[in-house]
Amino acid sequence: MDIVYYLVQNTLPVAVALLLVALGGMFSERSGVINIALEGIMLCGAFAGCLFVHFIEKNSLPAQLIFVLGMLVAAVAGLIFSLLLSWAAIHMKADQTIVGTALNMLVPATVLLFSKMFFMSDGVTTNTRFYIREVKGLGDIPVIGKLFFQNTYLSLYIGVVILIIATIVFYKTRFGLRLRACGEHPQAADSVGVNVYTMRYAGVSISGVLGGLGGFFYAVGVMDGNVNGHTGVAGFGFLALAVLIFGQWKPIQILFASLFFAFLRTLAYSTTLIPFLKALNLNQDYYKMLPYVATMVVLAFTSKRSRAPKAEGIPYDKGTR
Repeated sequence: MDIVYYLVQNTLPVAVALLLVALGGMFSERSGVINIALEGIMLCGAFAGCLFVHFIEKNSLPAQLIFVLGMLVAAVAGLIFSLLLSWAAIHMKADQTIVGTALNMLVPATVLLFSKMFFMSDGVTTNTRFYIREVKGLGDIPVIGKLFFQNTYLSLYIGVVILIIATIVFYKTRFGLRLRACGEHPQAADSVGVNVYTMRYAGVSISGVLGGLGGFFYAVGVMDGNVNGHTGVAGFGFLALAVLIFGQWKPIQILFASLFFAFLRTLAYSTTLIPFLKALNLNQDYYKMLPYVATMVVLAFTSKRSRAPKAEGIPYDKGTR
């Protein structure tokens, strides 16, 4: 039973990071803008948040307050960085895939340059640990308490709240309806008074906020506060894109896809604790490939049934109405 607790408690932080970044990609792509730059946005948010924590943790502030402040800084950093994609893709009508790829290449180089200049290292590391040993009143609940309310992170509960809010906004509000319309048929949306440019800026901005949060949650919940310009976020931004496609651009399906890929990632780092896998005596590097191999297999089998937003990746021009 202990291995089950271990797997669940180590899967959830990974799943939350993937979930938030994929939800951000959903808002962007449902508005009609392909966001290949999720990897860069994640790293930008992770580095900005951890850099803030690095400087502020010297003060005697509660760990969870530092976490919340770092989270806000990461969200703002992701938002600002995403505006580069918005400006190039929406205002300049540039190729969205190329712009996203360029932004992904820009961030690691910037992180390395900044870190070498100010820290003489490849990144930044924080010393504060943000996990919650036990949520009072809930940690004593049999099974559930130990799984979800002991030795966990505040990011888990924030992720659940964001998922609920995102689902409601996406399906139950006028904003969500207009956003989806801009990704399916922008000309029709424009004909009834919807500002397509504004909605697309909003979609990409939301993806920047959620991508920055996801990057920070990944850094503190999975990498123990270590952000490195060489390793970045280990391809999690691209994995989030796979989660987005596997989840068919729908919040609840994205949740289950996130849990699936996060579990494979956790399993890959837990082989020595599982007798069956340990008995196989395989090099752990093979297991570390699992999430990425699964990504290719899943996309290969689901690509025919995949239905992306119709206007995704197509710059909108009022003159084509």
